[in-house]
Amino acid sequence: MRYLAAITLIWALSFNLIGEYLAGRVDSDFAVLTRVLLAGVVFLPFTRWRGIPWQRITGTMLAGALQFGVTYLLLYRSFAWLTVPEVLLFTIFTPIFITLIDDAFERRFTLRTSVAALIAIAGSLIIRYNDIGGDFLTGFLMLQLANLSFALGQVGYKRLLQRYPTTLPASASFGWFFAGALLIALPSFLLFGNAARLPSTALQWGVLVYMGLASSALGFYWWNKGATLVDAGILGAMNNMHIPTGIAIHMLLWNSHEDLLRLLAGGAVIAFALWLNGYWQKHWQQR
Repeated sequence: MRYLAAITLIWALSFNLIGEYLAGRVDSDFAVLTRVLLAGVVFLPFTRWRGIPWQRITGTMLAGALQFGVTYLLLYRSFAWLTVPEVLLFTIFTPIFITLIDDAFERRFTLRTSVAALIAIAGSLIIRYNDIGGDFLTGFLMLQLANLSFALGQVGYKRLLQRYPTTLPASASFGWFFAGALLIALPSFLLFGNAARLPSTALQWGVLVYMGLASSALGFYWWNKGATLVDAGILGAMNNMHIPTGIAIHMLLWNSHEDLLRLLAGGAVIAFALWLNGYWQKHWQQR
């Protein structure tokens, strides 16, 4: 779970950087395309072109198209209708999608993982439930599609590695993840991108470089590696840990005035969901 925890910090900072420096200033399609290209360049030297089952290659590309390409194109666009806190709030539904998708693959309904995910969502609601103003329905629906795509990519990649194992390290095939994302990001930029809204400051370029190298290259690799090592309940709960972390970063770096009591209470509930799922998992294995 240490991989998931580390990337939670990186992605929590990313939400804030997108909202503060990129949203409404830099073309969203260009931002996503830049992240994909930078991350792809990082993994290009490690990518194996032979010796990997074609099913694993195409599956990894599909996971990248969903988890990175579709998800982030929708996420960036949602900032046009939603504030940073609202985006954080509306990502709380991802654990439900993860649980439902994982159960659908198994043709089952697992109560304990569903309960863990619901408790994690309750913790997030404690932190971020307030009066949401404005015409946010478009942004909300767009973000739910992003959540669904992100969840499907995570669960699909985990099952892909289980079904098509290889003696090669995961990095040997993970470059195909960004190839799949590129198949979505490049056409989107060519069709919908606005060349008049490219980065205009060194800070904006710096944020994009950070996003490409830390949030994308390292972020997606470690997150998916961590996802293969935990069950759906923990994975779902960890998908919401970026909410208290992101709000805490917003408070520290941008002097945002948030309800500290809600932050601590919600974070405790999410942590409890992680502990409870681990306890249940250990208890069921011993029976």
